[in-house]
Amino acid sequence: MGNVTLPTPVFVAGGALCLLAGYFVGTTTGPARVEAPTATVVSYQTSSDRLCLSGDAVTSLDGVENGALCGRWRRTDAAATVPKKGDSFRFVSVVTRADGRSQTVIYGDVVS
Repeated sequence: MGNVTLPTPVFVAGGALCLLAGYFVGTTTGPARVEAPTATVVSYQTSSDRLCLSGDAVTSLDGVENGALCGRWRRTDAAATVPKKGDSFRFVSVVTRADGRSQTVIYGDVVS
């Protein structure tokens, strides 16, 4: 039985083509990119990190009371801007329930 070897440039080119084909298949058949909703800041309390948001993006979310989504704001490492009333805010919210109580956590940042 003989041993067959490929020249290194042919081997590298074949690997690059496989990676490129995988990227192409992943981008064309993968899920569509989802944009985080944007709402308007109603209020923000610095001492407790309590943030309240309103607008069309929050009306159908879990945890909304009286037309506003209020919860504890968790900043990203890059969040340098403190939200103030009227700012646009891009966010994702998570509502947890345990022992009959619920807690809303809002992740996001002010849209510049």
